[in-house]
Formats: sequence, C-alpha cells, structure tokens
Amino acid sequence: MSMQPTINLLVQLQELVIARAQQEAGMPGAQLGQLDESIRKLKAELKPEVLQQFDRLLRRSALAIVPIVNGVCTACGITLPVALVHLVHGAEQMYQCPSCARLLFYPADTAKSLRRPPRMSDPPKVGIERFSASTLMIPALTGTDRESVLSELCNKLQDEGFVDNAAKLRETALQREAIIPTAMDHGLAFPHVRCVEGGALTLALGLTPKGIKFDPAGQADTRIIFFMVIPTAASAFYLKLLSGLSQVFQKEENRAKLLEADTPEKMWKVLLRVTRTAIT
Repeated sequence: MSMQPTINLLVQLQELVIARAQQEAGMPGAQLGQLDESIRKLKAELKPEVLQQFDRLLRRSALAIVPIVNGVCTACGITLPVALVHLVHGAEQMYQCPSCARLLFYPADTAKSLRRPPRMSDPPKVGIERFSASTLMIPALTGTDRESVLSELCNKLQDEGFVDNAAKLRETALQREAIIPTAMDHGLAFPHVRCVEGGALTLALGLTPKGIKFDPAGQADTRIIFFMVIPTAASAFYLKLLSGLSQVFQKEENRAKLLEADTPEKMWKVLLRVTRTAIT
C-alpha cells in the first residue's frame, strides 16, 4: 500500500507548524487558535507511531520531513544512494535520510531557484544584501488583488533570472496563502514559497501605493509586500529574517520612508539603511 497519503499529510502538517512559527515571529501576540485547531485535526488523521516519529524529529530541528532534489537530501546536503532515491519515489513506506535522519519525500514539480549562492571569492555582503538586490524592488505594483500582485512579484523574480517558472511559483504561493494569509498589521504582507531548491534564499519587494486586500477576509489594506523564495536548508533562518523585517517595519517612520521611494534604486537604499542593525 502506498504511503503517499500519509506523506502528503505530514508535509501539510509541517507547513502548518511553520505557519504558526511565522505568525509568532511576525506578529507577537497573534491569535493562533485557528492554526492550533488545524494542526490538531491533521494530527488526528495520522497513525500514532507516525505522529510520534514526526514530533520527535520536529523537536530536534525546524524540519521533520524534507524533499529530495537531484538525489540530494535538501536539509543536510548529502547525496543519497540511487536505490534509496527510487524507494522514496515509490513511496511504499517511509524512508529517512541516513545522515540527518529526517523523513524524505519526492516532491511534485516545483519552481527552481536560479540564484547562485555566494562563492568564497565573492566580495562579502552583509545584511539584506545577502538576500536581495535593487533589481528586485517594484515601487508601484499595478495589481489590485492578491493574485495579480503575486504574479508581478513572481514575474520579476523570473525576469531577473532568480527563478525558472513564475507561473508555478505563483501557484504555490497561493496554495500557501490558503493555509493562512500572510498579511499582517501595519499594511505588511510576507508571502513566500518554501522548498524552492537549487539556489539561495531570495527576497523581492513590492509596494502598492493605494493598498490592496491581501487578506480577502481582512479589514486593513496592504501596501508593503515582501515575497520570499526559500530553499529547504534556509527554512529556519527565514523565520529570523521575517522577525527582523517585521520589527523594522512595525515602526511608522520606516514604512513612510519606504513608501516615499518612487524608484527601485531609492527603495533599495531605504531598505539597506533601515534594516542595517536588525538584519545582520
């Protein structure tokens, strides 16, 4: 019997656990009842022994189940035996990485990151420079709803050579938003896609001068949208980046400075300046 339904449940459960951690990192004091109830319901669908193994792994690190990409465990980077890769793909039972012990799954087709990680010979970068560039700043998104502005941000990432499939990236981002919207207080939103392998954590930033309803059920308009593409290995660090950005832009003066920027170059200069001490 295929274990694929169980694997799918574990991946969904892990996404909910990470979404909860994201809410805590970006919105201290957030109402977490909806996420806690969703987590409880998913756990109830799992066999006790599977849930026990998952919880044990999750206590050790931020990730309990990770994808295989190009024959490599995306959490620890070890090249897996070809036979094990085929077994994971077949999904007849649960398999673990022989190095880090995380559960493994074979992912569906996803967008890939094309951003080259820094080399030893590259000039050192600090702070937000490690994750973004002036070419990924959009001072005036033209979309009027969540789907259209996500398309603009994903297209920008593809046009600038940071990802290979904007349409797939957008589709996955919307699936993540369906779990729980990433819009937060103060007109901020932090949409993202995890498990985009092949490159490094990448941030695009867009402004909506008039504001949009990024959370269709929300009341406040969103004006500042940080879109992040996150490889599995960077999942834990992503929460630190989110916390730093949230801390900086909860301050009205920093939001005002960013919203005044009317060119990508001005946006980039503001972003570098106001995040200098919070993101190291």
